[in-house]
Amino acid sequence: MAIKKEKLIELLNKDLELEYSAAIQYIQHAAVMTGAKYGDIIKELKVHANEEIAHALVLADQIAYLGGVPSVEVEKVYVDANNETMLEQDLAGEEDAIKRYKERVGQAEELQEYALSQQLRTILADEQEHAMDLESALGK
Repeated sequence: MAIKKEKLIELLNKDLELEYSAAIQYIQHAAVMTGAKYGDIIKELKVHANEEIAHALVLADQIAYLGGVPSVEVEKVYVDANNETMLEQDLAGEEDAIKRYKERVGQAEELQEYALSQQLRTILADEQEHAMDLESALGK
């Protein structure tokens, strides 16, 4: 069944809400994570936070271009006192994002929204890089 533009806008808005929460989560995790062995990943989390904000800006512009109104809602933010748990929370978010953006690329192309598809591929590449960073920090 073909996706309709309105449904794609709805899905992109959910993605936007998840980008907002990812940025907040990374900022919080980077601020509260402690321990010398986490120094490198803390720096990476701050980079990830900025990249998630950049993704949100791209999604908001694309939603508006498609005729939608970008969401201002924020999805659930996961917090914990344990460093490993924080990294696992971040990795779970990235794995979910990778799955969603792979779907979104196909949906955009189905609607012949090729510029959107390209923007989503760029976001997808960032999310995969984030997952690799987190897997490395977790020793996976």
